[in-house]
Amino acid sequence: MFFAVLILAALKADAQVEYPFRNPKLSDEVRIADLLKRLTLQEKVDLMGGNAKVPRLHLALSDEAEGLHGLALGGPGGWGPRGRPPLPTTTFPQEKGLGATWDPALMKKIGALEGEEARYYYQNPAFDFGGIVVRAPNVDLSRDPRWGRTEESMGEDPYLVGTMTVAFIQGLQGPDSKHWQAASLMKHFLANENEDGRSYTSSNFDDRLFREYYSVPFRMGFEQGGSRAVMAAYNSWNGTPMMINPVLKEVMLKEWGNNGIICTDGGALGLLITDHKSFPDKERGSAAGVKAGINRFLDDFQPELTKALSEGLVTEADMDAALRNMLRVHLLLGELDPPGVDPYAKIGREQKAKLASWGRTSSRELVRQATDESIVLLKNENHALPLDRTKLKTIAVIGPWTNEVLLDWYSGTPPSSVSIAQGIKEAAPEARVLFSDGSDVVEAQSLAREADVAIVVVGNHPTCNAGWARCPIPSNGKEGIDRKTLVLEQEDLVKQILSANPHTIEVLRSSFPYAITWSRDKVPAILHMTHNSEEEGHGLADVLFGEYSPAGRLNQTWPESDAQLPPITDYNIRHGSTYMYAKQKPLYAFGYGLSYTTFTYEDLSLSSHNVNADGEVRVSVKVKNTGNRAGDEVVQIYVQHLGSAVERPQLELKAFERIHIESGASRNVVFNLKPRDLAYWDEAGHVWCIEKESIRVLAGGSSDKLPVQATLHVENTGENKP
Repeated sequence: MFFAVLILAALKADAQVEYPFRNPKLSDEVRIADLLKRLTLQEKVDLMGGNAKVPRLHLALSDEAEGLHGLALGGPGGWGPRGRPPLPTTTFPQEKGLGATWDPALMKKIGALEGEEARYYYQNPAFDFGGIVVRAPNVDLSRDPRWGRTEESMGEDPYLVGTMTVAFIQGLQGPDSKHWQAASLMKHFLANENEDGRSYTSSNFDDRLFREYYSVPFRMGFEQGGSRAVMAAYNSWNGTPMMINPVLKEVMLKEWGNNGIICTDGGALGLLITDHKSFPDKERGSAAGVKAGINRFLDDFQPELTKALSEGLVTEADMDAALRNMLRVHLLLGELDPPGVDPYAKIGREQKAKLASWGRTSSRELVRQATDESIVLLKNENHALPLDRTKLKTIAVIGPWTNEVLLDWYSGTPPSSVSIAQGIKEAAPEARVLFSDGSDVVEAQSLAREADVAIVVVGNHPTCNAGWARCPIPSNGKEGIDRKTLVLEQEDLVKQILSANPHTIEVLRSSFPYAITWSRDKVPAILHMTHNSEEEGHGLADVLFGEYSPAGRLNQTWPESDAQLPPITDYNIRHGSTYMYAKQKPLYAFGYGLSYTTFTYEDLSLSSHNVNADGEVRVSVKVKNTGNRAGDEVVQIYVQHLGSAVERPQLELKAFERIHIESGASRNVVFNLKPRDLAYWDEAGHVWCIEKESIRVLAGGSSDKLPVQATLHVENTGENKP
């Protein structure tokens, strides 16, 4: 019997190699052309849906899976298999928290682990679930903190988000240019940054902002990261819905090289008809989508697209052009290969050879590192932190959900989790730890008075603790609903606890910025962290008790109040949005974050003070740890244009690096700066322009603290592509 099984397997393998599309010795284009030639018209329609199969050709193409901060095969969004328990996956802090690490090397490791888990579940016969086309990262820019999905964005700055995006993609897809571990499908293209009315509103801004701001992380993801997959957003740009916008082909494909997957968002085809009112029916809508480059629909579409083909609204040649791009991704995933070719094909199929990644100690250690690095120290008056556990007899932990790790809509289901209450109790085993959810203020104040220190945890609930598109608390938001204010309602609890115990530490566990002006002025110490990490309690305890010196940096400006914000649907950031164009001093600046040690900056130098348009300058800065303990510093390089012919950002991030420095030691940090990175988009000429001008180069640990600078002179003009 054993030999019969081997013979059958060998015959099946030989049969598959008989098709030229299975032959890895042929070029990719020849293989794809052969497959398209063998597909019927109906099979071509079916391939534009998820989890597509063509049994007669032994062809099965991967479905997509969510994976913003860990693979989502469970969680509040119900991403797990129907009728079965959710599948455990390694669960990291929200993307807002991952962006706060300013650590591309860490992001690459996270991507690699997530790609491995995607392969494991998809290929393991015991599960056979999920997909190796992963909808991550979210590359949208959080230009407005009221956006309900701010938690899904790695920041407001395009260079920061683009750099973190590139690292994640490289980790997820792996180092092999011929075969990918998993495919990164970036979302949502483009300017999808308001929830109220997102299914019909138009994000309006000029081509300069498209080129210089909103599209930058996507372009970097394609050109530098190597992604070949993207999701079109629900909204319109300048009146044209993104799923049929000419920019998909004219810029994304022709200029940036995304000759891969372009999929709709869930239900977007229907919304094209009902909300955007662009077409009278799905037949015309699906035909327009295919012609625009769409090759995967997250919608009911097959009957309408089939009818569109029969009525001549779209041709088979149009279908082939779109499918050819989509099939390139599946070829890279090894799904057109014969057995034994794909180097990732063994993941999950050899269960005894390797412990599942979410069960490994190294995976939990990576989550803990990400959690540690994501925590931002906002205030530390009179060295209130770190806490000395040897001097604490009683600790009060107060606030809602302190005994629970709250998961967001795109979370998976962690194999286990450590709450804030549990983490503090483990870190201070000799202390008496008192708990209150804060609902009874009198009780909470009583516990605070008993304690040597009160740790009050406030913030949002990531799903609003309510149904779809419902957030009873005005400052909260999520997918489907924007925040109505930045005012933290729970700040009243902080006031009550501080009145009972002056030794109060505020932990703001939130998905977005808050206008906590009272806390900034009154509370001795404030920490910010995001939700969702399975190591949430351990990570916070590491920072509270000084096992880790915080070095997280804000990836978004925190305004003083709602009054500092323009209307949420004003996408022209030059009107005062983000640190790049803000007109008023914020509560906390972009790039801000404190440490338990101190750093000084010296000797910012340029390899040359004059450079040609096609040249390069080496920027170096000396950073010294002047404190009494080791720690990380995030070195940030910004530029200012001193003589531009067009309006430029008042400050613009151009380089950064997270470095570790021992107490008393110094490091010389070097960056390369190219004039082509300083170009602006000339709308009239439709080209990038490098100006002859002077550039101020500044360095420091935050956008509002840049103590060293130098001036660079660009000697000649030019046209170049950044």
